[in-house]
Amino acid sequence: MLQRLYAHNFRCLENFELSLKGVSSALLIGKNGTGKSTIASVLELFQSIGRGVNRVGQLVGPKDFAPYRADLPMRFEMEVQLSQRKYTYVLALELPPNFRELRVLEEQLAVGGQTFYSRQAAQVTLAAKDREAQFFVDWHLIALPIIQEQSQTDPLHIFKTWLAQMLILSPIPRLMGGESQQETLESQRDASNLGEWFSGLLSRYPAAYRHIDQYLRPIMPDLDDIQNEIMGKESKQMKVQFSKNDLRLSVDFRDLSDGEKCFFLCAIVLAANQYYGPLFCFWDEPDHYLSLSEVSHFILSLRRSFQNGSQLLATSHNEATIRNFSRESIFLLDRKSHLEPTLIRPLSELEIQGDLIDNLILGDLEL
Repeated sequence: MLQRLYAHNFRCLENFELSLKGVSSALLIGKNGTGKSTIASVLELFQSIGRGVNRVGQLVGPKDFAPYRADLPMRFEMEVQLSQRKYTYVLALELPPNFRELRVLEEQLAVGGQTFYSRQAAQVTLAAKDREAQFFVDWHLIALPIIQEQSQTDPLHIFKTWLAQMLILSPIPRLMGGESQQETLESQRDASNLGEWFSGLLSRYPAAYRHIDQYLRPIMPDLDDIQNEIMGKESKQMKVQFSKNDLRLSVDFRDLSDGEKCFFLCAIVLAANQYYGPLFCFWDEPDHYLSLSEVSHFILSLRRSFQNGSQLLATSHNEATIRNFSRESIFLLDRKSHLEPTLIRPLSELEIQGDLIDNLILGDLEL
């Protein structure tokens, strides 16, 4: 589980800290422009590193510094609890004068309170049982994806796998066509690779189909079958079969409504968490394409699934979603102007007069 996320000097985040210790599901609320999507970008940076992206310039650029602060380091920290061990990863980047690309200033991974490796500029120190090994890495490259893993029980492998499999979602339904030419267990932020994710999930865990089917049938009572039809040598296309009164209809996945596609995405998310979790999921406005009558079912299904080591962090402006979270699990983000940083506080620490939703509608909640 993610226990702590810290970002400094990154866009609107300055000395920003989100503490989720012991929280299995949480909700971020706030006006547009307060930094909710920027938090997703921080998480995506860590995810990309776990997936093997090691060039600093592929992760951040000079425009990502907070306004007028490019002369100071950009810093990211993450604390994660995995199998009763705490993993702490730190990455600091800088842009020296006359440089076009940021470089690594500091990097460190600690496991269970013990330093696994540390780095200052180009020099990396790898801690072994009885000795240390030192080597140099190009200062424009991040060390975490480069260091060799010893086995699947290696803490480095465990941490990188957890990072790579984080679900960071801000789906765009029109890009979710259901086609696939390969298989994967890693989602894209816009969910455009849903077909490849579906293929990879069923190829690795065939029983996941039953989990997906059981979730979708109460929502789509006429659902008959989900097919992954072979269209070519390496190409497949998802098709959905509906039936009623001895009549059948086959629909290409791409032709489903936006909301229906999001329910399929949710079903795959729940199955993935069940079969190769526990996972961490950040979902930016999961209710965005849903009718009001469907929101509560959608959100409650996610919250019930992401427990016992898995974790859900969502954002929303939807009243129905907000009412499905307690004040202890809601965080308010606020920002006074585009030249000021994002502030964050748990809703439980604020004195709120009257109904929460009324205060949000009137714009009366500020930090």
